[in-house]
Amino acid sequence: MAVEIIIDARNDGKKLGEVLANIGVSKRLITRLKRTENGITRKGKLIRTIDYVSRGDIIILNECDETLLEPNSSLNVEILYEDDQLIVFNKPPFMPVHPSIKHQGDTLGNFFAHHCSELTFRPVNRLDRDTSGCVIVAKTQFAAKALQKSYQKIYYAICHGVFEQKSGVVDAPIAREQESIIKRCVRADGQPAVTHYEVINSTENYSLLRLILENGRTHQIRVHMAHIGHPVAGDDLYGGSRSDYPRQALHCGEVSFVHPISGKEISVCSDFKLHLK
Repeated sequence: MAVEIIIDARNDGKKLGEVLANIGVSKRLITRLKRTENGITRKGKLIRTIDYVSRGDIIILNECDETLLEPNSSLNVEILYEDDQLIVFNKPPFMPVHPSIKHQGDTLGNFFAHHCSELTFRPVNRLDRDTSGCVIVAKTQFAAKALQKSYQKIYYAICHGVFEQKSGVVDAPIAREQESIIKRCVRADGQPAVTHYEVINSTENYSLLRLILENGRTHQIRVHMAHIGHPVAGDDLYGGSRSDYPRQALHCGEVSFVHPISGKEISVCSDFKLHLK
């Protein structure tokens, strides 16, 4: 199971071991993580407890015990597809994928721990807390590695305004906003990011889009839509209004992948529950 920890300003410049202790990670768990392959990582690389961390660093703990994760039988998440290698969940809005300091019992990981009590939680893709839709979770390490290179996603979003063109491409690099841990922006020195969009329908105030990402940067759709003047409805972080939508109107509506064992191409769909207003 992976637990995500974002280093905030209070822990900037501290040793990782001190940070983990301050947030309640047990010495027993830290010892076990040190002995686990890729047990503690930063940007996909191993990090030691004696290494210093910086504000905005994302630390991943790739195993956790009962102090960080508990099965939660009270959660209800629709299963769109399941076999002995993987599950595709229909994640509801307002549910995080990974446990964090503020969310240790109400996540997709906690539901998975209830549904598959003896398996490690290995999400292949992740969605923001407020974004709904398809999340692939591998049941084995083999499937996790195989699926990372074989899956594609299609998103749907309701955005502000009426688009002049019915389809287009946003090619704009994305970087972290300098004064924010969470927020991203378009900036010349950012990572390459390309978003393809198609307008499905429009009203006087909103447009429903179908989107495909070439990259998958953090907040990519939200940043790109705001960049071209059509922020995602309900996304107040990037200029969207919540007057008609209580959360960001963004949904992962389809995932397709090559099955890690059979080699067959599989597509799984999830209906978008929000409608144009």
